[in-house]
Amino acid sequence: MIRRYAKEAGIKARVGNHSMRATGITDYLKSKGSSLSEAHKMANHADTRTTQLYDRRADVASLDEYAKVGI
Repeated sequence: MIRRYAKEAGIKARVGNHSMRATGITDYLKSKGSSLSEAHKMANHADTRTTQLYDRRADVASLDEYAKVGI
């Protein structure tokens, strides 16, 4: 469903539940004063290494793009 909505919104990147979660964590990490340990707590991961896997600060997808999907 998410992929279909993304395609209809003109998003060319492959998206899914985990990419949306990664975007939320990455957006949080980009915000001023946030840390990996705070993101780890927010994501409710057992280990900060898991949160690091969701850190996509080098990628170009943004929350604005996901807003186009309308979910």
